Amino acid sequence: MTIAGIPPAPLSATQALQRLREGNHRFVQNVRSLDTAIGKSARASVAAGQNPFAVILSCSDSRVPSEIVFEQGLGDLFVIRVAGNVVAPSLVGSVEFAAATFGTRLVVVMGHSRCGAIKATLDFIQHRVDAPSENIHDIVDRCRPAVESVVHAAGPDVQPERLVHEAVRANVRQSCAHLRHGSRLLERLIQEEGLLVVGADYSLDTGEVDFFDGLQG
Repeated sequence: MTIAGIPPAPLSATQALQRLREGNHRFVQNVRSLDTAIGKSARASVAAGQNPFAVILSCSDSRVPSEIVFEQGLGDLFVIRVAGNVVAPSLVGSVEFAAATFGTRLVVVMGHSRCGAIKATLDFIQHRVDAPSENIHDIVDRCRPAVESVVHAAGPDVQPERLVHEAVRANVRQSCAHLRHGSRLLERLIQEEGLLVVGADYSLDTGEVDFFDGLQG
């Protein structure tokens, strides 16, 4: 929302994270905020420009739409979706664009339970089941280092569901680390301007988002 055409100051990373937590709580409780209602006035308010308070790099899974999961409206989130919430140069560039252009100070990498990309990576590592195309295999390759570390650390009796859960979180941590240390622009914004990159895990069963990596304090 703007006042007299002047966009509000960007939220700090801490403020933005709190707003996401509150939105997810509303989603879990099945409560809809009037502030996120989509209509003609909402479209008009963002038609001339955007001021997203958070960047969300999430999986393309149809069950994990960030605006709904965090109960936010038009113009609130800069959402980047890719299978396995992997990080590639164009995706880093998208995060850089939002952070540099809009002053957005929170980046969330969000994985989710029972992720198909992670299961495909586990199938390749454990059973040599290859992906049906080179492009899909590229996603598997990007997930592979994190997932392999989990497979090597797991005991032979680990439950498959637990293995997927830990692999999802390891993959999120890997993507977060890539964003923090694989971009000179983002590194500078982290050091000088309070940019925060955090990792999260969404539960398909409960609707809850667990922020578990990169939290301050």
